Amino acid sequence: MARVQRFAAGLIALVVVLASAQAADRPVKIVALGDSITAGYGLPADQAFPAKLTRALEAKGYAVSIANAGVSGDTTGGGLDRLDWSVPQGTEAVILELGANDMLRGLDPAATKTTLEEILSKLDQRHIPVLLVGMKAVRNLGLDYARNFDAIYPALASTHSVVFYPFFLDGVATDPQFNQGDGLHPNAAGVDVIVARILPQVETLIVRARVARGS
Repeated sequence: MARVQRFAAGLIALVVVLASAQAADRPVKIVALGDSITAGYGLPADQAFPAKLTRALEAKGYAVSIANAGVSGDTTGGGLDRLDWSVPQGTEAVILELGANDMLRGLDPAATKTTLEEILSKLDQRHIPVLLVGMKAVRNLGLDYARNFDAIYPALASTHSVVFYPFFLDGVATDPQFNQGDGLHPNAAGVDVIVARILPQVETLIVRARVARGS
C-alpha cells in the first residue's frame, strides 16, 4: 500500500513539473496599446512595431504573441475608452504607448497624466505587467508646455510598478533618414531603431509576465 502511495505521489509530482514546463513554454500574450506609431501608420503590417518586435524577440528565443492595438489618432482618453476590449482577458503584458496625440492637440498635460494613471491602475487591478513608453513634446508648443508634458512619464514610472522606457522615438525623432515624409511617423528603418533600443525593457516585461503566470 505504501509503495502504491509513493508511486501515486511521484506521478502527481511529475505531472505538476510537466504542466509547469508547458506553461513556461507557452507564448507570452502581449498587447501593444498605442496610437499611429504603434499601429504602423504608412507602413505594411509586417513592418509595424509589433510585428518587427515579435521577430526580434523570436530571434532571441522568446515565445511571444504581440497583438497590434494601435489606433491612428488615438489620445489617452481613446485608449482608456477602449481598454477593456483592446486588452482582452488572457493578456499577460501590455506595452503602453499613448500621449503623443494629446500633445499634438495641445491638451492639458495634467489631464493626460490623470488618464494614463487610470489606465495603469486598471491594468494593475488585473495584475497585468506594463511597459510604459514615454513621449516628449515638440518644442514649438512652448517651453512650459514641453516641460510639463515631458514630466508626465517619469512621474508615473516613479509611482507605479512599471517597466519604463523614457522616449519611444529615441534615436529616431527629427532624423529624416528614420522618418516618413511627414516628419512624425517612423519609416521601416526607424522602427528597426526603436525595436533595437527598447528590446531590453521588453525582455524585462516578459520576465515579469512569466513570474505573474507562475504565481
